[in-house]
Order: sequence, then C-alpha cells, then structure tokens
Amino acid sequence: MITRRLLGAAALAAAAALPPPALAQEAFPSRTVQVVLPYPPGNAIDLLVRALAAQMSGPLGQSVVVVNRDGAAGVVGSVSVLRAPADGYTVLFMPALVASVLPVTQSTSGLQTGSFRPVCQVFSNSMALVVRPDSPIRTLADLQRAAQANPGRMTYGTLGVTSIPHLAMVQWLGAARAEIEHVPYRADAAVMTEVLQGRIDVGSIVLGSAAGRNDIRVLAVFDRQRHPDFPEAATAVEQGFDVAPASFGGLFVLAGTPEDRIARIEAACAAAANSEAYRTAARTGSQPANYFLNRADFSRRLADDIAQKAEVLRGIRLN
Repeated sequence: MITRRLLGAAALAAAAALPPPALAQEAFPSRTVQVVLPYPPGNAIDLLVRALAAQMSGPLGQSVVVVNRDGAAGVVGSVSVLRAPADGYTVLFMPALVASVLPVTQSTSGLQTGSFRPVCQVFSNSMALVVRPDSPIRTLADLQRAAQANPGRMTYGTLGVTSIPHLAMVQWLGAARAEIEHVPYRADAAVMTEVLQGRIDVGSIVLGSAAGRNDIRVLAVFDRQRHPDFPEAATAVEQGFDVAPASFGGLFVLAGTPEDRIARIEAACAAAANSEAYRTAARTGSQPANYFLNRADFSRRLADDIAQKAEVLRGIRLN
C-alpha cells in the first residue's frame, strides 16, 4: 500500500532531480567586480585602469573597483587572480608580458602562457631609444656604426632585465649585429637622468615617459608608424630595422571563466574604452589612436607576442 509519506518522499526526490529553474540562476554580475592591477598606484597604467573601471560600471550595472596588488614585477597580483574562482568577478588588468614573459622568467610562480584569457586591449605603449640632445648619434645607423666600432664598450639603460624596453633593445641589437652593454635601472626616469649625465650612451624606454620633455632626443621609435605626440621621431622601421615591439595589454579573465560572462565583460570594456572619459585618459597617457582591440584581435596579437618573446628570451641569460 502506498502511503502519503511515501508519495511525499517520491515527490521530493523527483523535484531534486530536476534542473534549477532559470529564474534561480544567478544573473551576472550580481555584485561588485574587482579589477586587479599588479602594479602600484599613481603611474600611467594605474590612471588608465581607473578610468576604464569607472566607465564599465554603467554597462555592467554593478560597481567595478580597482585593487592594486604590486610586487615581484607583476607576479604577486597576477598570482592572486590565478587563485581566485573563474567566475568573472575577479579580472586582471595587465600588460601582455604577464602571459609572454613572466611564465619564462618566473617559472616557479605558477603563471603559464594559458593561465588567462584576453578580453579586450585598451592600451599599447611604444618603446623608444633616447640620447642626449648634443649626442653625435643622430640615427640608428650612427648607433650601429658606433657600436660595431666599439663592441661591448658602449652602454644602454632600461628599467630592468626582461622588461619590454630591454627586450626591444635586444631585438634591435640582433638586427643591427651589434654589442652594447646593458645597465638596468628601476625606472625610465632614472634611465633618462643617466643618459643626460653622460653615464650611459643611450636609453631604451617607454616612449610615453619622454612626453612633455625637451631635454632629451628621441633617436627612434619602435613602432610601425610615427607617434602623434612625437611626429619628428622616425621609427626604427623607417630607418631600416624591422623592429617594433610594444607593451600592450588590457583586461584578462581566468581560463575557465564561462563564455557568457566573458562576453558580458568584453561588451562593457568596449563601451568603456570608447567613452570620452577613457579617450581623454588615453590621450593624457600618450596612447595611439588604435589602442583598442576586441577579444579576437587581442588574442591573435597576444599569441604572436608569446611566440616572439619566446624567441627573444632564448637569447638572454636570465640568471
């Protein structure tokens, strides 16, 4: 005989086996989205991410907050995101080197080339070589001749080993078949000071670091086209050297983040990046007009960069 208790238990079991109703599923986002920047506040990239986050809040319908977690050249903040759930609520604002360089140079960190998925590119910084205004070196051909005539006796500075300015110079030296000794510093400002004091011959820097300065001469810009803020500075390509590395990046999410959530973040990022507020921040930060790339184009550029950096890093002694 089937009792009322047995019927009730059967009904409960059947209900438990059914998928949850659509209305019970969490809409994304339903709470604050956190953007981690693995660098300290107050620099150019910090200003960009804060401008972007402020403009993403509207399209997402939730607050978007920026958290600075600096340390170990970007490793600390990046690894903190790596340990977060892949749910779209913790995203990373980073340069491509976190995917292309750090997995090689910081191999014990847990970072891998596929740890994060690109969402949208919102910045792209050109590299440049700078000299004193009174330097007799006025072109890359001059620098090449001087370096070949004095192998290993000239010096250049960058903001650190395996930084993008360092890798840019390594690429150029390979193309020029020249040797110049590397002297690492902690910041572009220190590099330019050393150039002006005559303690090093040339500096390899992020081009934007020279913005607004008239006490230093840009010898070459590593890009495919001249930068609007430095129209008189010829590119390395124009000067016969096919070298155009850049420090580019934007928003990334953890691998494994649901596709629909990535699409929502990408749409909000695109709207934010094209807002007048972000365009103003980009102009202030010496960004080119084509700083934005969608997910597909950003992914292709990152894949190319990973392959290129792997080749360059093979020629560098890391220890």
